[in-house]
Amino acid sequence: MSLQKLQEKIGVTPDGSFGPKTIKAIKTYFNFTNEQTAHFCGQISHETGEFKSFSENLNYSAKGLQNTFGKYFPGNLEESYTKQPEKIASRVYADRMGNGNEASKEGWKYRGRGAIQLTGKANYKGFSDYLKNPEIMTNPDLVTTDYAFESAKYFFDKNKLWGICDKGVTDATILSLTKRINGGTNGLDHRLELTKKYYEWLTK
Repeated sequence: MSLQKLQEKIGVTPDGSFGPKTIKAIKTYFNFTNEQTAHFCGQISHETGEFKSFSENLNYSAKGLQNTFGKYFPGNLEESYTKQPEKIASRVYADRMGNGNEASKEGWKYRGRGAIQLTGKANYKGFSDYLKNPEIMTNPDLVTTDYAFESAKYFFDKNKLWGICDKGVTDATILSLTKRINGGTNGLDHRLELTKKYYEWLTK
C-alpha cells in the first residue's frame, strides 16, 4: 500500500508497480538528481523487499529471539515471548531510543516502520518535527502507510548521505552507502544490482 500511496502523491498510476515512470516521478517530486534518486531507490528497494514490506516483522520463534535479541532473553525467558510481536518489541526496545519501560509498550508503539525503518520514540519525534506533523506521534502507523518514503528521505538528510550519492553511481559509493544504512554489507550484491538498474532507467 505504501508504494501506491506515494504514486498517488507523485502523479503516476497507483498500481504498486515500480518502473521507470515511478522512479522519474520520484526524482521530480523530491527534487533529486539522477544519482541521488538511483541510490535512494536502490537502497530502500532492498530494505523493503522491493517495496513490499514497510513495517518491522517481530514474529520471532524462540530460536529467532535467541539469535537476534539474545541479551534481552536470559535463561529460558524467550519461551514466554515467542511469536508475540507486541511483547517482544516492548521488551527489546524498552528504555532506549527515547522509549519508556517495557510496561509502557512504547517499544511496540514506536517499532520499525518506513522504507528505512524508523525505530524508537526519539526518532519518531525527530521525524514528526521534520514533517511538522504532530499526528505521527499519536498515530505512528502513518509512517507505514503515508510517509514511508519521506521517513527514508529524513534518514538520508539526518545522516548526511546525499554527499555520498553525489559522488556517482559506482561500486564504491554503493558500498559506502550500504555500510551507513545497514551497519555492514548485508545484501550488497542486490543493492548494487538495483541501484545500477535504476540509474539506467533514469538516464535512458
